[in-house]
Amino acid sequence: MGNVINLKRFRKRAEREASAKQADANRTKFGRTKAERSADEKQAAQANTHLDQHRIDREEQP
Repeated sequence: MGNVINLKRFRKRAEREASAKQADANRTKFGRTKAERSADEKQAAQANTHLDQHRIDREEQP
């Protein structure tokens, strides 16, 4: 007699593996962590602030 296989466990394991493959594909597709995105946003904000501080405002002559 062969081994008895619990089909529910087999199905759940297959779903988890498929989910893991999808998650891996999404990680490569979207690729950046929340920390990396927030660091880039912070750096961009600092650059804009720096530029605004050095802006020369001139009134236009009519």
